[in-house]
Amino acid sequence: MAKNNIAHKIFRGRRAALVLSFSLSFFTFSTATTARAQQLIVPVTDTLLPAAQSGQEEEEFIKPGRPGVANPAEIQKAGVLQLEYGYDANFRAEEFRSLQTAPLSLRFAATSRLLLEADIDTVISKRDESGTHETGVGDTRLGFQVVALKDTERHPALAFAYYIKLPSASEEKTLGTGRFDHKFVTLISRKFGSLDMDLNGAVLVVGRENASGWVTGGQGALAFSGEFENGFGLEGELSGQTKDDVQPKGLYALGAVTYKVNRRFRLDGGMRFGLTEDSPRVGVFTGITIGVADLYRKKN
Repeated sequence: MAKNNIAHKIFRGRRAALVLSFSLSFFTFSTATTARAQQLIVPVTDTLLPAAQSGQEEEEFIKPGRPGVANPAEIQKAGVLQLEYGYDANFRAEEFRSLQTAPLSLRFAATSRLLLEADIDTVISKRDESGTHETGVGDTRLGFQVVALKDTERHPALAFAYYIKLPSASEEKTLGTGRFDHKFVTLISRKFGSLDMDLNGAVLVVGRENASGWVTGGQGALAFSGEFENGFGLEGELSGQTKDDVQPKGLYALGAVTYKVNRRFRLDGGMRFGLTEDSPRVGVFTGITIGVADLYRKKN
């Protein structure tokens, strides 16, 4: 039995190393390709500056907060109501056999520097190791994000966010803890040519289960993403946390493919791999981001 445990840990370690090596190779290749592309298109961009500026404005109509843990420091165009909906599943964890959710997010840019957000797991389905299956509504999260600095040549974008979890999931069905949680986040974003980097660090203040008081933990996430001219894009992320949040505690590597249909609509899908013993071994996800309406748009 001990030999099997040792072999399992070695396998998990090799898998983690393989995932990280692949991610590093991808990011190195993407950066090199981006730099080369910039050298080739400088004369073109000098003569087509208005078109480039127009494309940048279109990009900012929506700023997806999914599919990873890291959110961008900058937000969508002021007045835009953004909806995100998807399917997320984790499999083979210590505390469950499978955990499936359908997360819904509403993100409204009240100003160019203030984002208001409401999230809820519209459906959560959990199956434990004994085969017991429970289904219900998940927890609700409310929060806001303030953009302190926007991305320029002199400095990256910087923002601060706060979220509170409202315990709307059933504690009796073990779908939630029944406690209020708080999350304080610092967000940094930087654009390197066509490659975007998002770095998030958070303090988690979590209500104790079956006891009064609070415990604190940490969360970190580093994501790189890029989009091609045909609308397809790639995203890679390394994240980890010491307490349960939207994802169970643990260390994760994520890979996703995105497709931007137009400036208001984007699709995403991919996989997530647990790199530590306490994280689910594998996860899958898919979802959409929609710019529902520009509430500040002036009518002619």
